[in-house]
Amino acid sequence: MEYISTRNKTIPISSSEAIIQGISKDGGLFVPINIPKIENIGALKEADYKELAFIIMSKFFTDFELSILKNCINNAYDNKFSEKEIVPLLKVGDVFFLELFHGPTLAFKDMALSILPHLLKEAININKIDREVVILTATSGDTGKAALEGFANVGGIKIIVFFPEDGVSKIQKKQMLTQEGSNTFVVGIDGNFDDAQNGVKGIFNDQNFVRFLDKNKYILSSANSINIGRLIPQIVYYFYGYLTLLREGKIEDNEKINIVVPTGNFGNILAAYYAKEMGLPINKLICASNENNVLTDFIKTGIYDKRRELILTSSPSMDILISSNLERLLFHISGGDSIFVKNKMDELVKDGYYKIDKSNLKDFYGSYSTEEGISSSINKVFAENNYIMDPHTAVAYNVYEKYKEETCDNTKTIIVSTASPFKFGTKVASSIGIDIKNKDEFNIIEALATKTDIEIPKAISNLKDKEVIHNNKCNKEDMKGLIEKFLEVGDIDD
Repeated sequence: MEYISTRNKTIPISSSEAIIQGISKDGGLFVPINIPKIENIGALKEADYKELAFIIMSKFFTDFELSILKNCINNAYDNKFSEKEIVPLLKVGDVFFLELFHGPTLAFKDMALSILPHLLKEAININKIDREVVILTATSGDTGKAALEGFANVGGIKIIVFFPEDGVSKIQKKQMLTQEGSNTFVVGIDGNFDDAQNGVKGIFNDQNFVRFLDKNKYILSSANSINIGRLIPQIVYYFYGYLTLLREGKIEDNEKINIVVPTGNFGNILAAYYAKEMGLPINKLICASNENNVLTDFIKTGIYDKRRELILTSSPSMDILISSNLERLLFHISGGDSIFVKNKMDELVKDGYYKIDKSNLKDFYGSYSTEEGISSSINKVFAENNYIMDPHTAVAYNVYEKYKEETCDNTKTIIVSTASPFKFGTKVASSIGIDIKNKDEFNIIEALATKTDIEIPKAISNLKDKEVIHNNKCNKEDMKGLIEKFLEVGDIDD
């Protein structure tokens, strides 16, 4: 399996090279040269999560020795996950929630960021890289902590995370600022997630800076979903969710299902699209947005228009106006037309929008939830089913309710549950009638645990007394300077 850039498909590279580079030198994202098929999916229904991960990843990461790939998977999906099945599937009312938040940082990002460090370390060995790898990542909340957790104290790798200072929840921020590990560096920027993401992309594309780092024995890579090593592992849980339904007799072999995904950067739902292209029987991919509904408008009209104010919501991981992974979808639905993709990305930079034929988006349904809709959904599901959702999952549930009302489609549906409700205690607690006035985040979480009769996850209860280690802040224009400071390489302009 070879990988090509969405903006120039003339130079194929291996999967290990794509994982190391993270982003192509032309600014594009790496995609597999073809999406492999899985025949007779039903025959896999007895496979556990690790076995299924090996079957799927071995089709994409073909320059990894099979025994080493298996070892990477076994080391990733071990007792750091609190549930034996890794991702439980729970029936709640008439839908199924696929819980992806039982890893060390209580968010779905753990599903891929638990294995990416192992893949990257082996990729370095395969390619005989004699540089220290610097992971450069922008986060809207959950990726940052999951990446820091995965890469902390991994030899030969340093990790730098930029997050919007006022654009993450208090728990997300404290998770990052208390991260231990001499190879970790966390920076809050004065700006929003798009500023952080654009800054990181700009650094990757600054060839003078890349050469400067190379002279100092460093090479850049990424832990965002722009890295193909992050995206491919996410395919696994869609297969696992489907096969769990099949194994439990909830669906027939080859019966189609719907998948609902709360998404901002389009990576998680793109992994579901890849699963569909691999043969998973998916009827509709339901793309759920919060009030930053740029993806909703795109799916409904074919016009992607970022020319709007970013709104800070209670689902901060989706507070995004530039959905990076959409570039990969454009490549696939255009039949691999890299010139088309490059033109659209240029239009987005120059004009702030681009347009495609919306008939190419027929696999998708898009809608969004308001803050009021998030609160009412959390309240409704808790009142009716004694099940508690975080705000991102509530966005997905609210959008699914709209989908059902519009389409009367009764296809069995999996809703991706992306984070623990305890990471967003204030919104969740207030939604189910808990008085949050004059209470700090940890008191609110304790009240939430009491009312829902759910034990507070240790990863959050232990946060309360943890010491803040990272006090770095900067403007978006100063990101390079902070990197130089952490790496102790002087100043490129000196």
